[in-house]
Formats: sequence, structure tokens, C-alpha cells
Amino acid sequence: MFFKKWLSATLFLLAPFPAFAHPHIFVDARLEVLAADDGTIAELRNVWRFDELFSSSVLLDFDKNTDLKLDEHELADLGEVMRTSLKDFHYFTTITQNGKTIPIAQPDVIHVSYKDGQVLVFFAVKPTEPVHLKGRMTFGIYDPSLYTAIDFPSDADLVPEGKAFAACKHQVVRPDPDEVIAQNKTSLTDAFFNDPTGTDMTKLFATRLEVTC
Repeated sequence: MFFKKWLSATLFLLAPFPAFAHPHIFVDARLEVLAADDGTIAELRNVWRFDELFSSSVLLDFDKNTDLKLDEHELADLGEVMRTSLKDFHYFTTITQNGKTIPIAQPDVIHVSYKDGQVLVFFAVKPTEPVHLKGRMTFGIYDPSLYTAIDFPSDADLVPEGKAFAACKHQVVRPDPDEVIAQNKTSLTDAFFNDPTGTDMTKLFATRLEVTC
């Protein structure tokens, strides 16, 4: 699906762009995957830094007292709008186990700050049901419509944490788009490139943490 432009018609605009349209929002991300001592996934901690252009539009929308900054209450309102708006998109967070997508539960709260002209977002999500580190698993953040470009500045921004990961192999995968297309040309159809709602195939292009246990 395509994103509604939430934040008072500022973000996630539901518009007729093709799935491979140029991104309109840019995010630098960090993802920490925490495993509990019993080998289950405890939570995925997200830190997102939005680009300055988008952040400035958020400031205009949520600065209710027009003092050119976001106070505690305005930031709380922004966090709740994000928590509601991103629900249908699973908070851009994806977990797979042996190719099967694991459902994501809604976070209790999304914390937001505004620093040096950029919106910073902090939140944690969990699987809806207990999931053990087993088989081949992937963890990542991506927008299936490609309206938002999510980047991990370095491999160190995709972090497995917890003793349970000691029994697993893990690596950060940064797919080459040309290679993905070449390897999947029989399954990538015209609809994939032209459907304005995007398709699940877009996750093939997403940077991710792959874990094998």
C-alpha cells in the first residue's frame, strides 16, 4: 500500500506514484534486535532520524503555539499520530522466519524529539506471539511503497543483542538492486513496477540483518 501523508497532510501521502518512484522522505535508522535468555525475541528497538526538509514540515504542522519549536505536549501529539498512522504498515518493521512473515504488535508509545532541525523517533516493537531464534531469520526496516527511503548508515546500525545470539551466525545484507532484478526476473512482473500500492517483493531490496541458528 501507499502511505497517507499523515501529520496533518504532511507524511505518507496516498498518491499515484509507481512502486519505484523517487523517495520523498529520507530516514537514517538504527535497529537493535534483543533476544531474551530463553532464546525468544524480546523486542526490536528502533531509532529513526528524519531528513531536515521533512522535519521542517512536521514543525510547521505541530507547532501549535508558533514558537518555532516542539514542546513536550506537541512532541507527545506527534508520537501518538505516528503510533496510529504506522499501525497498518507494521511500523516499517519486518521479521521473517524461514520465509514466513512474523506479525508485529503495536508499541505502547512512540517517543519523539526535535534536535538540530531533525525529528528523532524512538520506539520498540515485539512479535505478537513468542518467537524463538530458530532456522533462518531476517530483521529489517523498509517501506513497501518505497515512498520513504530508510537507510542504515553503517552495518553497526543493525545490532543483534543477547546471549542467545551466540549460537547463531549473523550478517548484514545490503542487496544490489540490479542483482535482485536479475535473480528474480521470472517473478517480477509489470504489476510489481507499476502498482502504486507497492508489493511484498520490495523487501528483496531492503537492507536487513540475517540470522541463522
